[in-house]
Amino acid sequence: MIYCVEDDRSIRELIIYALKSNGFDAIGFGEGKPFFAALDERLPDLVLLDIMLPGEDGIEILRQLKASAKTKHIPVIMLTAKSAEYDKVLGLDSGADDYITKPFGIMELLSRIRAVLRRAGQANASSELKAGRLIMNVDRHLVLVDGKEVTLTLKEFELLKYLIQNAGIVLTRDKLLEKVWGYEYEGETRTVDVHIRTLRHKLGEAGGIIETVRGVGYRIGGNT
Repeated sequence: MIYCVEDDRSIRELIIYALKSNGFDAIGFGEGKPFFAALDERLPDLVLLDIMLPGEDGIEILRQLKASAKTKHIPVIMLTAKSAEYDKVLGLDSGADDYITKPFGIMELLSRIRAVLRRAGQANASSELKAGRLIMNVDRHLVLVDGKEVTLTLKEFELLKYLIQNAGIVLTRDKLLEKVWGYEYEGETRTVDVHIRTLRHKLGEAGGIIETVRGVGYRIGGNT
């Protein structure tokens, strides 16, 4: 999914048509307010963002995106009629992944989009784990459930990561203590049970992916 924030209706409709004609899902917005509302419903794979917008300009919207743990990983390409080097540098320094100046050719835009998506995919390939409705970005220490961030402690995060990395495998409490806590723990294995319980609580309905195997330990369900 690509979100395009562009106040010029003709340009916005042309971009959306071109994207859909080339196999992308795309939605257009004329200003920042409906765009931010849409982020609460679904996070896009990329944002095309005009600088000159009514209300909040594109640079301010970009800064808000990059300041939020939920959206800072989303690649952004700035679209603008401004060609001054200062504006280009400002956009890139604020976190934009690329910058294209109007008027631009549709084929050039599509090429830039594909290049940014490839780079984003390569960057996230080793750091992103998925299980059911849950996405975990290891590099950013970020957990999202249905697009909403869940705050975990370091041990909760490491425990969840190890479970997901071994999805479908039953892990004993001793194994979890050894791998997550970093040493062989003798005696009290209730530490794992406590952390599993808090994990399930924080993950809400998504916490059901952590299954208890009675008398053995825990696993992430094989239906993830």
